[in-house]
Amino acid sequence: MSNCPSRTCNPKAGSNPIPGNPQSFSTKDWIDRQVNSEIHEAMKDLMLDNNTLKKISTLFLQNIERGLKKDTHPTSIVKCYPTYVQDLPDGTEKGKFLALDLGGTNFRVLMVNIDSDKCEMESEIFSMSNELITGSGYDLFDYIAECLAIFSKKRGVAEQNLPLGFTFSFPASQKGLSKAIVVRWTKGFDCKDILGLDVGELLTNAVNKRGDLKIDVCAILNDTTGTLMSCAFKNRDTRIGMIVGTGNNACYIEKQANAELFDEPDMGSGDVVINLECGAFGDDGALDFIRTELDRVIDKEYPNQGRQLHEKMISGMYLGELARRYILKFAQQGLILGGKTSPIFETQDSFPTSNLSEIEKDQPGSFKLQRDILHQLGLEHATDVDCINIRFISQCLTRRAAHLASTALVTLIHKMGVKKVTVGIDGSLYKYHPHFRTLMIAKMNELIDPGYTYELMLSEDGSGIGAALVAAVAAKKKRQLGIS
Repeated sequence: MSNCPSRTCNPKAGSNPIPGNPQSFSTKDWIDRQVNSEIHEAMKDLMLDNNTLKKISTLFLQNIERGLKKDTHPTSIVKCYPTYVQDLPDGTEKGKFLALDLGGTNFRVLMVNIDSDKCEMESEIFSMSNELITGSGYDLFDYIAECLAIFSKKRGVAEQNLPLGFTFSFPASQKGLSKAIVVRWTKGFDCKDILGLDVGELLTNAVNKRGDLKIDVCAILNDTTGTLMSCAFKNRDTRIGMIVGTGNNACYIEKQANAELFDEPDMGSGDVVINLECGAFGDDGALDFIRTELDRVIDKEYPNQGRQLHEKMISGMYLGELARRYILKFAQQGLILGGKTSPIFETQDSFPTSNLSEIEKDQPGSFKLQRDILHQLGLEHATDVDCINIRFISQCLTRRAAHLASTALVTLIHKMGVKKVTVGIDGSLYKYHPHFRTLMIAKMNELIDPGYTYELMLSEDGSGIGAALVAAVAAKKKRQLGIS
């Protein structure tokens, strides 16, 4: 386990500590005291204590159990879809494999050459218009096939019928390793005409319609599964994959006997990777007791109202806007920025989550990066005290996100009962926030039962290399079983 013990802060009576950042504990008391007492009080709802997190863990576990069982799955919020990935890489995978990565407005095509413990990758990014991602799903898949053909022809593999893994980072119900039914769209996509259809079949049909490309669609997977696989390629203790970026989701290895929706033959491992779709945790009201007024405002004003409520408290798609709303609210109350903001700052989505990472890169008491951000937003009038308060708001939001993600991981570790677990993690928030990993480790150390050890491992391109690895493992298994 990473050696990063939790620390505690013992501020002088009456001070308002800046929570969570290990660097901030050495900050002079005068900085702590600059946090406006009304702002501090208003942000307390985001400071979840361990008893609250343990209650969330219990609720999360109950949701997982419901999602795994046939009789409760239809009404379960956390869906626990079997991915039909039964085996992890064992180092014997070899060959060239194609991968597709669809999870945002940039779509990637990759070719990965796997040889024992090495991966060499070539990739190309293709942009997609808003009209494409909100129009006909058939047009979307025709475009995907076109991009795949362009990429493959450039590399001379268009006619080689290479195994392909497709990372489809949207809620989908797996019916087999290469069959996944589109359940709903997230992240701004909205191709309604293919809801309920099979991703693998849509891709195969789009490719066949062209007549200039041959592929073998071996696997459809979620980016969390790819993250798990890419880390398992290097660390055989990997049992969990998590994304903490634009979205939030996790997967883990479950016994096939417990995954009651799994309906394919056991290929030998006795296990199956479960795609939790845990961003939806709380959509039934289970997390209403921790949701704030501004959480509810964000939910109403963004797509998928009433859905992905857990994700909306964690992911990078929402944290920046939440911070902007809190800052704006306190400015309107005259508690910060002299009661004045700017037309730019008052514009929705003008304060991306990357700003929170930049603000917290500043050493406590220094505001160089933060002032650059505020200047671009027309907030040049911010004082040092304003900067301290804005940093405090940022910290409260990122720490809540880190603690919720940590709680989910500890719940999964306890459920599996495996004493030594590596967690593969990917996503921009986890990668680029200067303290997110440290915050997660500190909180996990507080929540995890004695006797368990873990490691958090940054995934190297789980959506790309991970997809190729799933295809590689599936192709190897086909050869072993003599399946054409």
